[in-house]
Amino acid sequence: MIGTSTPEYVFIRASIVCLRAITPLSILYCGFCVLRPPRSTFSTVLAAWAAVETTFYFIVYLPRRYYLQRPTPHPTLLSRERRQILFQRCYQTISNPERYLTNWFLGSPLSEIRRENIKDFFRWAFLNTGDSDASDNEELEGYVSRVEELLERPIEPGRGRAKCLRLTIDRVDMMHRSFAWYMVVGIVDTAAAAYLRFKSFRFYGIPLRRFFSVFPLRFFSLLSSHRSPSSHISYWYRPHTSKARLPVLFIHGIGIGLYPYARFLAEINTKDEFQASDGEIGVIAIEIMPISFRITGAALRKDEMCKEINAIVKKHGWDKFVLASHSYGTVVSTHLLQTPEIAHKIGPMLLIDPVTLLLHLPDVAYNFTARKPRGANEHQLYYFASKDMGVAHTLCRHFFWSENILWKEDIIGRSVTAVLGGRDLIVDTEAVGRYLVGANDGNWEDGSWKEDPWIGEGLDVLWFTQCDHAQAFERKETRQKLVDVIKGYSQRGEQLIDIA
Repeated sequence: MIGTSTPEYVFIRASIVCLRAITPLSILYCGFCVLRPPRSTFSTVLAAWAAVETTFYFIVYLPRRYYLQRPTPHPTLLSRERRQILFQRCYQTISNPERYLTNWFLGSPLSEIRRENIKDFFRWAFLNTGDSDASDNEELEGYVSRVEELLERPIEPGRGRAKCLRLTIDRVDMMHRSFAWYMVVGIVDTAAAAYLRFKSFRFYGIPLRRFFSVFPLRFFSLLSSHRSPSSHISYWYRPHTSKARLPVLFIHGIGIGLYPYARFLAEINTKDEFQASDGEIGVIAIEIMPISFRITGAALRKDEMCKEINAIVKKHGWDKFVLASHSYGTVVSTHLLQTPEIAHKIGPMLLIDPVTLLLHLPDVAYNFTARKPRGANEHQLYYFASKDMGVAHTLCRHFFWSENILWKEDIIGRSVTAVLGGRDLIVDTEAVGRYLVGANDGNWEDGSWKEDPWIGEGLDVLWFTQCDHAQAFERKETRQKLVDVIKGYSQRGEQLIDIA
C-alpha cells in the first residue's frame, strides 16, 4: 500500500490518469487511422496496439460489465430466532450509533435517515432482500426500536432522501482496465512465479482444459507437471518435511495475487535451530483469481470454496495445520472455521488485517466500495482494487456479511493472533482491537493493550502503529514478526519464540 505523502499522491494520480487515457486515446487514434492510414512502421505498430485496445473495450469489457450486473442468489435465510440472536450481537457492539447510520447511509445527514430508510437497510441486512413485504414489518419495527434505544431519541416516521449501502443488491460499480494493464498483471504474475519456484515452491495448476479460463494467460502453468485436485483453485506448495511442527495454509487478500506475499512465504523457512534438526515447514498458498485483478469466472460460493480447499489439504495428507490469512483471506478462514469437514484440522490461526471481525460495522464496506478517495492510498485502493471488475463483482455479488462475520466467541479455545495496523484505511482497527481485548468492558482503557507482548496461547493482538492495510508484509521488521508467529505456532508446544 502506498503512503500519504504529496509526491506519492502526485505519482498515483498521474498513474491513474495515464492508465485511464489509454483506451479513449486508442479509440480516437483508430478513427484517425481510418481517415489517414498509417505509413511508417511506428505508426503501423501504434495503430495495431490501438486496434487491440479498442477491440478489447467493445468486445470484452462492455459485454462483461453488462453480464456482471446480474442478480445473485443469496444464502438460505436464517430463521427468525437466529436473526434475533445475530441482531443482538450487532446491537451490543455498536458504540457510535450516529456514525453507524451515517456511514451505512453513504454520509447522509441523520435528518434524512428516517424510519422507512432504516427498514430498507435492515430488510437487506437481515432478510436478504430489497423487496417490501408487509409480513416482515413487525420484525423490522423491532429492529428500528432498538436503534432508537441506541440513539436515545425517536426516529422520524416516513422516508427521507438517504440511500443505504446494500452491497449484494446495488449495481456493480466497476472501471475499465486496458489490455496493456492486464499485460502488466501477467508480467508481475510471472515474476512472482519465478521467485516462488526459486524458493522451492511447486505450482499446482488447475486442469489444462481450463487454461483459457484465466486472463492474462498463465503460460508458466504449462511447464508444471503438478495439478490441483480442485477445478478452480491453483496453489503453490512447499513440501512439509518436519516431523515435529505443523505446516501452514495461507490465504491471500485482494490484490495482484501472491506477489506482495512472496517474501513472507519464503521467509517461513529461513534457517533456524529447529529446521537444522527437524526439516522444513510445509506451506500451501492458495490462489483466488477473482480477487487478483484477472478476468476469470465468478468467486466460489462458501461451500464450494471450503470443499475444494479441503481436497487440496487432503491431497498432501495434512491432518492439522496453522491457518494464516490476510484481509479478504480472513473471510475464507471464517468459512473454513464454520465447516466441520475441515475445521477440526485447523490449529493456531494468524489473522492479518482481518476484515471479518465487527463486519456489521460500516467501515469495511463503506471504505472499500463507497468512500470518495482523497489521499494517495485511498486513490490506489479505489482505482486498482475497488473498481476492478473481478473484485467489484466478488464484493457485490458474493460477499454476504452475515456468513462472513467472525465473532470473538467463534475463536474461544483456539490460539489466535490478530494483526492490526494503526493506520489501516479499510478496517476500524481501534474498534476491533478494543473488542478483542475487552476494552469496551472497562479494561485496558489507557490503550496499553497495544504494547502487550505476544504470548502464543489464547487470543493475542499485535498492533503495528505505523502500518496501513497490507504494509505489515512490506516492512522487514513487521514481516519478521509475522514469520515468528507462524514459527511459534508451528512448533506444537515447543518453546515459543519471543517476538515482543
